[in-house]
Amino acid sequence: MTSEQTDVFDYDAELRQHNELFRAAARVGSHDRVLDIGCGTGQSTREAARAAVNGSAVGVDPSARMLERARRLSDGQGLTNIAYQQADAQVHPFPPAHYDLAISRFGTMFFADPVAAFTNIARALRPAARLVLLVWQDRERNEWASAIRQPRPAAMPEPAPPARVPDPFSLADPSITEGTLTAAGFTEVGFTDVREPVYYGPDTATAFDNVLRLWDKELLATLDAATVEQARARLHATLAAHSTDSGVYFDSRAWIVTAHRA
Repeated sequence: MTSEQTDVFDYDAELRQHNELFRAAARVGSHDRVLDIGCGTGQSTREAARAAVNGSAVGVDPSARMLERARRLSDGQGLTNIAYQQADAQVHPFPPAHYDLAISRFGTMFFADPVAAFTNIARALRPAARLVLLVWQDRERNEWASAIRQPRPAAMPEPAPPARVPDPFSLADPSITEGTLTAAGFTEVGFTDVREPVYYGPDTATAFDNVLRLWDKELLATLDAATVEQARARLHATLAAHSTDSGVYFDSRAWIVTAHRA
């Protein structure tokens, strides 16, 4: 999912069960200065700000549209110890050794140069400060990824990711991720397995509309009507098969990654 796609998709609702575990792992202290990488519309930043009652939280994201919404939500909730910056965390000149904690909920898989990015983040942390990430495990272990992709028309290619985005599953391999973080100046790297479903809506019809927003409408317009209708029918059937009394869910696997700045 790209930043622009998540502007129209309720990403916070999709990840609501993951978020509870992530918030518990972050353990934001009342005096912490928190840096939230890839904050999107700022749910994790706002939660950090509420916990850091005598500290602060700064959310960083490259999407101006998402940050605009984040600011509106923060203002509406009366949060005064929070700020947002439109920036690329890989190169942004953060104040050195300033933050007590860096967090990211599915916002660090997209760096063009992960070692450079995490090195830059490490510089922003005080010595021994914590890093807490939530990242996807392998695509094959995430039912939602294949379930949304498979019903697409065969003539409709997978969308090319933006140049800055290598892969949403780029931090799935613990050995590679540990090596990246170690090279960037982190120690005590740990992984906790997270298996929680992702949520696409309260019913099949809502989930169908939500997933269609992730399909490329310009590409769909180039295909014949019969092909598109067959794909829509397959998608609807897939979502209906995953509908429960409490909503439409797909299995997923993620890692909570923890580390300390050396």
